[in-house]
Amino acid sequence: MNRDEVNAICAALPGATASDPSAGDLDSWKVGGKMFACFGSKWTGVSVKTDSIDTAQMLIDAGVGQKAPYFHRSWIYLPAGSDVDEVRHRLLTSYRIIRAGLPKKVQAGLSEA
Repeated sequence: MNRDEVNAICAALPGATASDPSAGDLDSWKVGGKMFACFGSKWTGVSVKTDSIDTAQMLIDAGVGQKAPYFHRSWIYLPAGSDVDEVRHRLLTSYRIIRAGLPKKVQAGLSEA
């Protein structure tokens, strides 16, 4: 999977917006102002949220991803070259986790994913 594919998946999600919080060094995707995917300006992979530290560790142990540098331990890093279907699944899961944590009023303003 590459940067353009990740951007296409994220852009299709209801309420998802692209963000560049560090003025060129970092790209992220957010829903309701909360980040669900993040990658550096030099494409090497994408970091996504999991539902727990245990899930993240299980995915790391299974070789699906790596510890996401600079993120909470519930996030994993999926390096470039990761399985396309796995990355798509992890992006959608991350989006749903973040979306579910948004205030009900914000969630109500978003279309179904």
